Amino acid sequence: WSDLMTGKHIVYHIPVCPFSQRREILLALRGQKDAVEFRVVDITKPRDPALLAKTQGTTALPVLETPNGAILKESLVILRYLDEVIKGPALRRADPLEHAIETMLIAREGPFTMAGYLFVMNQEPEQRDTYAEKLLAIYRDIDSFLCHHSRKEPFLFDDFGLAEAVFTPMFERFWFLDYYEDFELPDTPDYRRVRAWKDACTTHPAAQQVSKEKIVKLYYDYALGAGNGALVENRSVSSFAFLPHWRDRPWPPRDKYAGTASDEALGLV
Repeated sequence: WSDLMTGKHIVYHIPVCPFSQRREILLALRGQKDAVEFRVVDITKPRDPALLAKTQGTTALPVLETPNGAILKESLVILRYLDEVIKGPALRRADPLEHAIETMLIAREGPFTMAGYLFVMNQEPEQRDTYAEKLLAIYRDIDSFLCHHSRKEPFLFDDFGLAEAVFTPMFERFWFLDYYEDFELPDTPDYRRVRAWKDACTTHPAAQQVSKEKIVKLYYDYALGAGNGALVENRSVSSFAFLPHWRDRPWPPRDKYAGTASDEALGLV
């Protein structure tokens, strides 16, 4: 244990990665932003052989390296580990029943994330409503869960906790749905509780690592069906490229079904 605390943990991550942002939120909540060293991996280039050696050839990120050289994978595994070893009050609930409840909510994150990403990557306009309804059904399920298990609003329990750290980066990534799919939660009672939770999560001071502008610009290629740094046809630069900086680029066109804008129009060259 003492060896773990004498050095610094290293997280290898993709730029603007939601799974890595979970760790940034944890550190912000603890006031320990420098307790972990973040090393950015450029997904538009082949993986560094030295990193592949550490991960035994796997490319999924983030990956955490402990001070004694142990390698941990899987976002939730890393988050739970850091929740235990970084100084400060734990995100997870101490009460076994409450921890079981937050774990049940966290189990919904995988399908939620998948539904949102499949929605933004869809390239068939006639399928838009189908993808929207799949996501809305999950939102309704979360709303029902919160109404049943939460004692008071807006969070699951008293404050921003483990479930909030898991979902918040996804709520923020889904800003790309607001922009590219004109998606929003209906103003009806079956979304009221989940909307209050989402709004409280995304406006929390510890969750301000990204902005809507950053998400919309960097994820433009996702809206065209090309994920993880893949190139869109007739383009030579990924929207995830480090340079030019996203702040120096124009906002992309909102009509994703009209085909890609050029590298020049996107400010990528």
